[in-house]
Amino acid sequence: MSSPTISPTTTATLEYNGKSLALPVTTGSEGEAGIDISQLRAKTGAITMDPGFGNTGACKSAITFIDGERGILQYRGYPIDELAEKSTFLEVAWLLIYGELPTAAQLKEFHELITVHSMVHQDFNRFFEGFPKDAHPMPVCASAVAALATFYQQPETDNNLRESMIRLIAKMPTIASYSYKHSIGQPFMYPMNALDYSSNFLRMMFATPCEDYVVNPVLAKAIDMLLILHADHEQNCSTSTVRVVGSSRANLFASVSAGISALWGPLHGGANQQVIEMLDHIEAEGGDVQKFVNKAKDKKDNSRLMGFGHRVYKNFDPRAVILKKSCTDVLNTLGIKSRQLEIAMQLEEIALKDDYFISHKLYPNVDFYSGIIYKALGIPVNMFTVMFTMGRMPGWIAQWIEMRKDPETRIVRPRQIYTGATKRAYVPMNKR
Repeated sequence: MSSPTISPTTTATLEYNGKSLALPVTTGSEGEAGIDISQLRAKTGAITMDPGFGNTGACKSAITFIDGERGILQYRGYPIDELAEKSTFLEVAWLLIYGELPTAAQLKEFHELITVHSMVHQDFNRFFEGFPKDAHPMPVCASAVAALATFYQQPETDNNLRESMIRLIAKMPTIASYSYKHSIGQPFMYPMNALDYSSNFLRMMFATPCEDYVVNPVLAKAIDMLLILHADHEQNCSTSTVRVVGSSRANLFASVSAGISALWGPLHGGANQQVIEMLDHIEAEGGDVQKFVNKAKDKKDNSRLMGFGHRVYKNFDPRAVILKKSCTDVLNTLGIKSRQLEIAMQLEEIALKDDYFISHKLYPNVDFYSGIIYKALGIPVNMFTVMFTMGRMPGWIAQWIEMRKDPETRIVRPRQIYTGATKRAYVPMNKR
């Protein structure tokens, strides 16, 4: 596949202090336009203000395309619904990192490499013992990933970098399961080479030395699908963090560890946990969904409808459409009649018909159903963001590699508008 040609096609004119400045406009392969302001400060002395960087393009990327108005999400040009239905997580990981779908031979080798690298060094047992028993799994995972840099300190050659990528994807389910086992005081379960990626993770989570865990293929497929849906999402907070840290030439382990910490925030990776907490609250209050919806619409009330709407998607989240069916399949397989799912369905039905939510473009997003699936599988709430981390790993790796290979990459150094005190004289202590 040839790369699309991306080049300045026209200019935009900025008028400032009586002067006009022509700014090049770069157009992407899907028609997205970006006004290049890289020379703005040098030629005018001014900078742009964009809190949250919602209107700022920090890079050019060939990995993920999102059209929020039309509800489109594509990895390397492939629609997310086709990948979720027909692909596996490791196949998608290869696609994100290398740009093309793998051949059968490539995928077989990739799977074998992931499998043989899934074990972590035995010294990691002592590493986990250093954390409190009630330590949240996310900072444990962030610390463990950063610690990998101390076990693999080779020079950054192409071959060593490839091994680092393999190790991160392979060891993340092991690290995640260890962080969970540590929190509940159970012994660690070693990975089993005969199992696929998602089945291996479920077994390490729920098997014990006294009782094995037989993985249901429907549940393994649900995990695999969730990982695919979370694999990349353009320049979000955690991905941007990985790129920013990597721009300083920090190694891959350190950069990804920083991304995990960013993902831990409740405004980013913790949203599906808030959905479960909301459903629990509605159930505890008697299960009156309409009453809760009315409270959520009341500006004087603090109640919020979690799992609805998205900063990027303006009409619907394509990932939520996929997960809705998967959620039903999982609950049917487990024979679970979930009151939370009933409440969730009622919430969705009311919100999609209510003029208030329609006008505010509030519709179910990926977090709305993912939390219900995780809980049905027995994954505790504090592990939800860890699941997100497992899925996002190949996306972070692909973005980090793309950033490193981009000749335009510079160490990230945003500007600011200073609003503090102007120059003043120092006052000695005895005169204050």
